Amino acid sequence: MVSRVIGLLAALVLSASAAAQSFPAKPIRLITGYPPGGSADFLTRLLAEEMTKALGVAVVAENRPGAGATIASEAVAKSPPDGYTIFNSTHHTINKALYKKLGYDPDKDFAAITRVATGPLVVLVKNDLPIKSLRELIAFAKANPGKLFNANAGNGSSPHLAGVDFMSVAGVQFTTVQFKGGGPAAQSIIAGDTDVMFATPPTVMGFIRAGRMRALAITAKNASPSIPGIPGASEAGLNGYDHTFSFGLYAPAGTPPAILKQLHAAAVKGLSRAEVREKIAAQGMDSTPSVSPEAFEAELKAEAPIWERVVRDSGARVE
Repeated sequence: MVSRVIGLLAALVLSASAAAQSFPAKPIRLITGYPPGGSADFLTRLLAEEMTKALGVAVVAENRPGAGATIASEAVAKSPPDGYTIFNSTHHTINKALYKKLGYDPDKDFAAITRVATGPLVVLVKNDLPIKSLRELIAFAKANPGKLFNANAGNGSSPHLAGVDFMSVAGVQFTTVQFKGGGPAAQSIIAGDTDVMFATPPTVMGFIRAGRMRALAITAKNASPSIPGIPGASEAGLNGYDHTFSFGLYAPAGTPPAILKQLHAAAVKGLSRAEVREKIAAQGMDSTPSVSPEAFEAELKAEAPIWERVVRDSGARVE
């Protein structure tokens, strides 16, 4: 019996080794849980293009929006662990803390590949709102609780958390309107249907430069060279508020380490190119690839308690 088990284990190891040696042999799906028009979509498409060059097979970007990216997360978690389905996502602890029930295990169902990019969000208002600064926004919101409509990019998204964190720190209350992603939320600001938005830079920088919405501050404490001309939250009048976001690349748990290393190498090769770093910087973020899948996994574990606290302290919860 023991010899049979040893034989089966040896066969599995050989099979995994052979799969890694022949990888990749067909197109790879790179999934994001958000619709076109936002930071996740921008980074996913950029990554797909760069990884296609590095791997020699098509890496196809795929949007599977809905339910704060939990639909996409579950689909990836249940995909074969063979490297042909990968995922660009925020920290999985966020949805673990936000949602009472999930169709997957955020702690066990994903294998880390690399961090992709990091940055602050932008606090902005619609053009015809008579508010010119963050101090004015806070003063108006305190005098008119619930009267300003906040265009939210979806439960569990970085803008969602940035918004509830802001309300907690500033002591104000917005009426939140849910949209399926940052793109539709931004369109509601441009149309004048909502008043305030917390947005990832790629979603709105073009609109801000074109004068179609008004930026008041970024959500980081201090100003960022990647987002020139917009003050940090502390400079703009809100102390104690410092909120950034990041995206990372994941595969289903059980993906062979050799394949994870190949995917890591392909992603990092693209993210390290000067032209790609410039494209990401132009969207208000920094390219921040991890040195290895193991290093990214260690970073994620260290950050998990921080995100749990952010969600808990903000009072955000999705039933």
